[in-house]
Amino acid sequence: MAGRLKGPTGRYAGKTAAERQAERRGRFLDAALELFGTPPGYRAATITALSEAAGLSTRQFYEQFRTLEDVLAALHLQVNDEAEAAATAALGGAEGLPVIERADATFRAYAAYVTGDPRRIRITFTEIAGVSPRMDEQRLARRSRWIDLLTSEAEAAAARGELPDRDYRLAAAAFIGAVNGLLHDWAAGWVDATLDQVIDELCRHLRAMTLPDPCPRGQG
Repeated sequence: MAGRLKGPTGRYAGKTAAERQAERRGRFLDAALELFGTPPGYRAATITALSEAAGLSTRQFYEQFRTLEDVLAALHLQVNDEAEAAATAALGGAEGLPVIERADATFRAYAAYVTGDPRRIRITFTEIAGVSPRMDEQRLARRSRWIDLLTSEAEAAAARGELPDRDYRLAAAAFIGAVNGLLHDWAAGWVDATLDQVIDELCRHLRAMTLPDPCPRGQG
């Protein structure tokens, strides 16, 4: 397929063509969450199986996507966007609290969304890894977005005198790396701990960002 097929135009059953297309796209993504987010996962999926799970035809698939990888990419972005919305809402709701409490509430809101459905954990941390250079680039771009968000909030807190005045980008990258690594390993069954224990441990790492540099240059 060189590109997507064109969908129908005009109003049908009270819905515009754009509304019908959006509904079908949502059905494909809902079906993909189940198909990709449970064993055996994305690599064992087919367009036919996804279309059947969505209750749609393969022709309707090609009106929305070119390949299964396009579906995985869209689903990965959707889960990340919704997780970011949950974290941002929690950050706004924690305004006025001490910085450690704001950080804790924000991360727990993110973690609650991502881990609230085991399929989201697989989409975020497992299924996307190693699929293709394109998907690796998308995964790293989203990781960079989280690093930027965390760095920006830490720098703003430092400017208000709530945190030590230092460079927070490396600490933010280390924390986001820990989130990705630990949740991936927990989802894969490689970590002998409950999910609550994993989240609590990551919160301790986040709180460590509020401390002065424990290893000043020349003393570590």
